[in-house]
Amino acid sequence: MLKKETEKQLAIQLRQQGLTYAEIMSKVNIAKSTLSVWLKDVGIAKPQTQKLTLRRKLAQIKASETCRNIRIEKEKDIIELAKQEIGNISKKELKLIGAILYWAEGSKQKKHNVSQRVSFGNYDPKMVLLFDRWLREICCLDTKDLVYCIYIHKTADKEKARLFWEKLLKVRIEKIYFKTHNPKTNRKNVDDDYNGLLRIDVSRSTDLNRKINGWIQGIIENLKI
Repeated sequence: MLKKETEKQLAIQLRQQGLTYAEIMSKVNIAKSTLSVWLKDVGIAKPQTQKLTLRRKLAQIKASETCRNIRIEKEKDIIELAKQEIGNISKKELKLIGAILYWAEGSKQKKHNVSQRVSFGNYDPKMVLLFDRWLREICCLDTKDLVYCIYIHKTADKEKARLFWEKLLKVRIEKIYFKTHNPKTNRKNVDDDYNGLLRIDVSRSTDLNRKINGWIQGIIENLKI
């Protein structure tokens, strides 16, 4: 009994110093249920309460950071394994990739406009680079056949955007157009990475647009979509 009373007084003293239950149990060999009974009416001075709260916050931050690092490492492993599944890309595969990309992002001919030239636009630099390469390698086009323009919000830095795209594509930007609508205040493309939308137009390309449409139709029919 004397030992229990000594342990109880030590537990109370440690609690008043601001130690957590786990920290007290590491010093006093007692069950948590017993500790809860001993300490249910024990108050903690404000400085000790603040100290305890800070410890808990730091523990939460550490646990959160650990989880984040685990998630980042897992993401890296998944991406690396997925990259290895792709391997080398053949010219035919590149042809299919570009056709699907144009199907998703390019300007198609319509009943009211059967003379639509090839026109493609996107914000993603990698996607723009891929399509530019596709035009040159698969469609056998040259720089003189291509016109590059930027569409950007009025509030953005147009010269920074021009330098960015010209350096990336190693071409001359012909024109910069400002978007006329009022951008929403909650739009995400307002940071330093925003360089507008880059559009590639192909001169005298009505027949090429029809040919690309044929490639797309061939994909659809072969997959029985």
